Amino acid sequence: MPSSPSPVSAWDEPEGLAARGTLIVLAGRGEHGGVYERFGHRLAFDAYRVRALGDPSADPSVLGRAAKLLTDESLPGPKVLVGSDTGARYAVRLAAEQTAGVAALILVGLPTGPWTSGSWEAEVEARTACPTHRARLTDDPGFRRGALDEAVDLPELRLDLVGVPVLALHGADDPVSPLDRALSAYAGHSGVRTVTFNGGRHDVLNDASHRTAAAAVVLFLERLRLSAELPVIAEGLS
Repeated sequence: MPSSPSPVSAWDEPEGLAARGTLIVLAGRGEHGGVYERFGHRLAFDAYRVRALGDPSADPSVLGRAAKLLTDESLPGPKVLVGSDTGARYAVRLAAEQTAGVAALILVGLPTGPWTSGSWEAEVEARTACPTHRARLTDDPGFRRGALDEAVDLPELRLDLVGVPVLALHGADDPVSPLDRALSAYAGHSGVRTVTFNGGRHDVLNDASHRTAAAAVVLFLERLRLSAELPVIAEGLS
């Protein structure tokens, strides 16, 4: 557990544009909020504010700070929890326990069981196929290598207690959380919409198809702004 809470990384809409909503990101094993800089800048460019926190499984204070962001009246709605890896499990828990303020969930690379890499080379290959992000992780002193190999106690996946729309993003070639297991975890929950990425690895928001992943998120958010029923905006893109 870190000796002090990890900082909140923040990206805001361009000057002169009205903010269209707020995304609160819960990072995964080994990560800190700054790892989502590229995602934060891209969503902010589309006028969504992004606040990224660390991994709740390593820093329990993350959940309390996320809850405060959800009730922060200075941040515009709709407010959406985004969880990657272990952060996805905790996002579901937070939405199940604190429905007030949560308009939707975006779950990325949902962990479904233990995985062992055995080496940094194997871990970074499993995380992302993007050479830029691989270099970012390799050179980032705040990123903790080997975290994917550690056994952590994760909350039960109580999607049945979540009453808001859920967008699930998953890599088709994710070795950490195989796609078939993730789809099984989501099966039976009508409020979950899944998007899979061909060739995608575990860290979908920072993978080679990160632009497509961000586009899928923006489309989901634009539909959410219209209604929780997610009306189709463009035919053929639903």
